[in-house]
Amino acid sequence: MSVTLYEVSVPVFIRGLGNLSAILEKGRAFAKESGLADSDLLEARLFPDMGNLIAQIQRASDTAKFAPVRVGEVENQSMQDDEQSFDDLQARIAKTIAFLKAVPAASMDGRDDAIVEVKSGGGVRTFTARDYVLGFAIPNFFFHVTTAYALLRHKGVPVGKMDYLGRS
Repeated sequence: MSVTLYEVSVPVFIRGLGNLSAILEKGRAFAKESGLADSDLLEARLFPDMGNLIAQIQRASDTAKFAPVRVGEVENQSMQDDEQSFDDLQARIAKTIAFLKAVPAASMDGRDDAIVEVKSGGGVRTFTARDYVLGFAIPNFFFHVTTAYALLRHKGVPVGKMDYLGRS
């Protein structure tokens, strides 16, 4: 039995975003309990040239929704990248999950060899859909989820591996 591109991506993104939402809630609670301004967490960076927590959530969201957009040719749902609060970020995560839940699995069926072009950094990278999902979209998604987790953990938010992995 083969596994489809939909099965290895969309449910994984939904679960990862759900875990990210729970981690973000722990961050919000930590800020409130410890008297930190929300901005101390939301604007946190691991290094000056890296995106802050808000940017990490935005990029995880974008990566998750662009997989079915690029592979399944599903219509994109534009998001403005104007989030400034925990509520805004939670709304974006919820909107992304709703978008992913509406993606028909059949839209990605049989598209393993379809050509996917990703424009970034002034150039274009070309992939087969299979290589894009497995070698770019999934690793990129988890890069941003992991970085968001690391930012919160670095700031003292009491999250651990099971928060990141979630519970089945």
